[in-house]
Amino acid sequence: MNGHHIERIEIDALWNGHKHIRWDLQPGVNILSGINGVGKSTILNRVIIHLLDINTEERKNDGVHLTFSPSEATSIDFDVIRSFDRPILSSELMNKVTDVQLQTELDLHIYQLQRKWLDYQVNLSNRMVELFTSQDPEASEKVRELASEKAHFQDIVDDLFRETGKTIKRDLNEIHFDSYGETISPYKLSSGEKQMLIILLTVLVQNRKPFVLFMDEPEVSLHVEWQQRLLELLIDLNPNAQIILTTHSPAVIMNGWSDCVTDVEDIEV
Repeated sequence: MNGHHIERIEIDALWNGHKHIRWDLQPGVNILSGINGVGKSTILNRVIIHLLDINTEERKNDGVHLTFSPSEATSIDFDVIRSFDRPILSSELMNKVTDVQLQTELDLHIYQLQRKWLDYQVNLSNRMVELFTSQDPEASEKVRELASEKAHFQDIVDDLFRETGKTIKRDLNEIHFDSYGETISPYKLSSGEKQMLIILLTVLVQNRKPFVLFMDEPEVSLHVEWQQRLLELLIDLNPNAQIILTTHSPAVIMNGWSDCVTDVEDIEV
């Protein structure tokens, strides 16, 4: 059974066995702050590894304790976004992907999301067909709402990328862009554009279902305006997402998110 969100994170024996944390989370946005080296990424990584283990039924005594909502849940749907665009060094990975030229980890993430984007569109079409063939008197309105979700995502991306002259090609199944009359793949985007596309697409393909999104310093490569808009855009695309992130940037919390910030020192017990 999948929980809707995580209510509490507790970690024993953190950092050489002498620090413990207890972090009570909100269902929506949760921002972990603190100076470099204080352990923000360590906390996120410990929780992510724990979730990977319990979702594959590998029960380990790793000192991580999570409280889910609903309380009877034993696992949860989640995604992880890391911001550092490192080169792909694994030749085995490269050999598995033969139809595109991937250079970095962001490229690989986009490649994987392209598959999810195709699945998302198929599921969207299936849901529309079900509505059209149903006896629901509000079927037409619900179909329009479903179609508007995809268009809304594309409008957001077009608006963000307007200054660089890029718009999503809406007549193609995979995501490609028109750039001053030339069709380009998402692998040709800048690091900041790739990062923003990955974040938005990861949230969209969840179809507004409850899930947890972990992000470690998502502002890396994003210019200040995008940092300021990031959280409101994510909640707009999926108001049922629980977001847990670390950040160094005041711009991320500038537009009304200061109440969602927790300092690492405040959760040490």
